[in-house]
Amino acid sequence: MKSVREIFKSKEYLLDEPEVEKLVEYCEELQDEIVDLKFQKTNNKELAMLDMLKEVIKGCNAIEKEQMEHERFGYEAPNYEATISNLKNYIYSRCRDEKIWL
Repeated sequence: MKSVREIFKSKEYLLDEPEVEKLVEYCEELQDEIVDLKFQKTNNKELAMLDMLKEVIKGCNAIEKEQMEHERFGYEAPNYEATISNLKNYIYSRCRDEKIWL
């Protein structure tokens, strides 16, 4: 996102126009509202749960890929115990941080 100064850098004299001043004030108010909305969004437990689930799915996909590579190329087998332990620790840690009680 460009700042007002960046947008008007080649024609800064326009910043002194009353209409442009009003527009700049309006943009600043909107930016404040956006910051507030982002803050509210981050406090939303549903979004935190969705983010957590996406991370768990990514972890599951990675371990499945390791298993396929093990079967296909003979690479080292995945460490399922460590993976399960890491996923559980991640879930409990995020839940504690987000104040989500399972």
